[in-house]
Amino acid sequence: MLHRPGIVYTTTPEGLELPVIDLTNPSFAIADDPVSRAALTEQYKLTEDKNARGPVFLRRIFIKLGARQSQLLRALSQPGGSFLGGLTTYIMKLGPDNLPDGFTSSLDLRVAGSPHARFVRLRLQHCATMLATGLEPLLAASPNAPLHFINIGGGPAMDSLNALLFLSRRNATLLNRPIAIHVCDLDTNGPSFGASAVRALQAPGAPLEKLEITFDQRAYDWNNISVLEDLLTSIESNAIVGASSEGALFEYGSDEAIVANLRALRSGVKLVVGSVTSNLPIRREQIKTMRFDLHPRGVEGFRPLTQQAGYTIECAEVTPLSDHLLLRPN
Repeated sequence: MLHRPGIVYTTTPEGLELPVIDLTNPSFAIADDPVSRAALTEQYKLTEDKNARGPVFLRRIFIKLGARQSQLLRALSQPGGSFLGGLTTYIMKLGPDNLPDGFTSSLDLRVAGSPHARFVRLRLQHCATMLATGLEPLLAASPNAPLHFINIGGGPAMDSLNALLFLSRRNATLLNRPIAIHVCDLDTNGPSFGASAVRALQAPGAPLEKLEITFDQRAYDWNNISVLEDLLTSIESNAIVGASSEGALFEYGSDEAIVANLRALRSGVKLVVGSVTSNLPIRREQIKTMRFDLHPRGVEGFRPLTQQAGYTIECAEVTPLSDHLLLRPN
């Protein structure tokens, strides 16, 4: 694909070259001021109201027909899939100007530029920003402590990577310490790409040059927390640990799995960031046409789970697609 100045590129395990999302670069950032957010919300509502006029079965047929011309729609309409894979979601977050070879049909461009896709990009932006903002004072207070990210269902862990990019832009000296990103996920392609993205960002002249970053992936079913417990036990007692699950556990997991994971994370974790599927009627209607096991709890439906697990919701960004939360253990 054609390389654009100021953007770092790397390849997937299958050899597909992709840009590395860097939200400090205007090519990837989404405008999030009140006027821009309101306009995007209105566009989303108009699009979904129009889509909702036909019967669900007809909407599914139209998506299947469109999938013949669009790689992104093909992934969205894949029969039998219970969740959207990490790298497909990643490509949706690139925006229409950064799509790779093979994803540049007119329909792919429309999907990548749709209000839905832009809210998915905003979800990443909010989660990365919350991670960076929550960690910044902790890092300043403990300059010698190692930094660990635990990313549940994170695929390439772009929220963790972009938290580092935000922190590097704000105060690079805060990152002069050992840094580890741990991805707990059953998927292997997404984390493999994430590891490659870290190496690309550490190259001479790249944004995270000279930082000491390790990246590892552990096969993890969030219905069995033993792997997570073992990981937490292995982390240094003086470490600063931030956990996240953008577009994963809190959207697809059962109540029981969410509470169990949050309780396990209380062992040493300073903050947890994640996204919860919106409970708005417009989002519930949209989910009917999808083949993914999303649980539209919304922030208020999610709050009892956080209380049960011993957390407080410190910050919430509410959008029609998903609500983005920063949790602190009590």
